[in-house]
Amino acid sequence: MKLLGNTVLITGGAAGIGLAFAERFIKAGNKVIVCGRRETKLQEAKDKYPELITRVCDVTKESDRIALFNWVTSEHSDVNVLVNNAGIQQRYHVLKTNVIEDWSYYSQEIASNIEAPFHFCMLFAPYFAKKDYGAILNISSGLAFTPMAIAPIYSATKAAVLSFTMSLRHQLEDTAIEVVEVAPPAVNTDLGGVGLHTFGTPVDEFADAIFKGLEAGKSEIGYARSEKAMRMSRDEIDETVKGMYTIMKDTIL
Repeated sequence: MKLLGNTVLITGGAAGIGLAFAERFIKAGNKVIVCGRRETKLQEAKDKYPELITRVCDVTKESDRIALFNWVTSEHSDVNVLVNNAGIQQRYHVLKTNVIEDWSYYSQEIASNIEAPFHFCMLFAPYFAKKDYGAILNISSGLAFTPMAIAPIYSATKAAVLSFTMSLRHQLEDTAIEVVEVAPPAVNTDLGGVGLHTFGTPVDEFADAIFKGLEAGKSEIGYARSEKAMRMSRDEIDETVKGMYTIMKDTIL
C-alpha cells in the first residue's frame, strides 16, 4: 500500500487500534481524519496529535454515515483512504438474554460492525474510483476465522467483514483502489469493556506489525494468533473454538 501523501479517514479513531493507526499514518506523511461518537475522546486524541482532524459521528446511524461522507468529500475532497475500524464487542449467553425488550442493545453490534463498514465501502468506492489511487482497509478479526463463542454476534459480524472484503477486492481489481483486510488478534484495548483484553498484544506492537505488512503490499494481514487462524483447517478451527469456550464460558454464565 502507498503510505505517503494520502488523506486518510479512520472510523473509531479516537482510541485503541484506530488511534495507533492514525499516529502511524501521520508520521508517514499523511493527512488524517478520525471520527468517533464521543467529543471528549476526540479532543483527547487531538490534544495528543494536534495534526488530527476530528469529527463526531455515530456510525450505527445511517444519517450520520451519510453526513460524514458528505462532509469529508466536501471539506477534504482529497480523501483517498478509508479505514473501517469502528466496532463493538458484546459478550453474553443466549439463554441469559431478553431480546424481546433488549434487541436494540444487541443490534447495535450489527449496525456498527456490518452496516457501517459495508455502507462506507459502498459510499466511498465510487468516489475513490475516480482518483489515481485509493485504498480501503477493513478491520476484521482473528475471530472471523475462529469464533469466540461468548461473543457470537461479534464473531459473526467479523466473518461477514471478511467475506465482504474478499468480494470487494475482486470487484475493484480493475480500479486503482487497493482493498486490504486487517485481522487483529486480541489486542490490549478497551474493546468490549475496560480490562477485558489486558492479556492481549500491546497495541503499538500490533500496529507496527500491520504497517510493515502494508508497506510490503500485503492484502490480508494478521498478527500472532490471528495470522495463524487465517490458515487453519476446519478441524483446527473446531478444536480452537471449543478450547476457547471451555476456558472462557464461566466469565459469562
